[in-house]
Amino acid sequence: MLARKKLLGILASTWTAQAMYAVCKLGVPDLIAEGPATASALADATGADRVVLTRLLRALCGAGMFTQPEPGTFALTATGQLLRAQVPGSVRLNALMQGDEIFRSFAEIMHTVAGNGPAFEKVYGTGFYDYLAQNPEAAGIFIESMADEGVPPGLAEVDLSSAVTIVDVGGGDGGLLLEVLADTQRGILLELGPAVEQARKRLAPLGDRVTLVEGSFFDGVPENGDVYVLCRVLHNWNDENASRILRRVKEAMPARGRLVVLEEFLGEASGGPVDLLMLVTLQGRDRTAAEYQDLLQRNGFAVTRTGHGVLEAEHGS
Repeated sequence: MLARKKLLGILASTWTAQAMYAVCKLGVPDLIAEGPATASALADATGADRVVLTRLLRALCGAGMFTQPEPGTFALTATGQLLRAQVPGSVRLNALMQGDEIFRSFAEIMHTVAGNGPAFEKVYGTGFYDYLAQNPEAAGIFIESMADEGVPPGLAEVDLSSAVTIVDVGGGDGGLLLEVLADTQRGILLELGPAVEQARKRLAPLGDRVTLVEGSFFDGVPENGDVYVLCRVLHNWNDENASRILRRVKEAMPARGRLVVLEEFLGEASGGPVDLLMLVTLQGRDRTAAEYQDLLQRNGFAVTRTGHGVLEAEHGS
């Protein structure tokens, strides 16, 4: 019976996730950030149906997101606080993204299972990144939700002290450069237009020490950097396109340059939810450390170190 209950809980988890999406879309967590509020007041503030909203919030009490100090009045739990915007560790943007495009894509998972490529493309009629280019609101949510992930811990293992110029290839809103650049170092961020606009604001404190380059890493990468960083980039692409990115980086790197790859390595005998996400929404996939090492070597790099979620490499022969 315990196994059956566990399985039924997993099967019903999407219902809870979509309820969280709905309350985040309405902005409910931020409305009760300062203290409890009645369902009637929240319905008036958001335009939601009072009865429906009450039932959503009651269900999310059971999931540990809210409490009900008295009937019809709701407050946030410590976990529910993370559904608010602009708080450390916020998952609000992630909830919005998963509840919309990603949820709809998983509903068509059999399209992918049949070998027809990402289900996202069936649902939206275009590839993921082309869709973002056509939908600025979705692009903003995606870029900011990726920024909420923070800099991977593997970067702390990398010695960047000797680098004069660090090039972040596909670096989102520039959070990595903002964190790692020392006072005398310069940074270059290569990204597509929507991310560049967000990076311009976030990297403003660094002034002219950062150069923003708008463009695709498939077309070319800024030259003559000392360290090139690919952070959560390669797993978005199949081997063919990941190889194209690596070749562009190698073309731009001077002989003395280094490459740093930051990814979450797949276990040798197990997969994970991110790999499922790649399967359904993109062309990419998670890889083991050995598979990343092989990918780099096949594209002309010599791997010099493998750590926890990080590989360092230099020009090969």
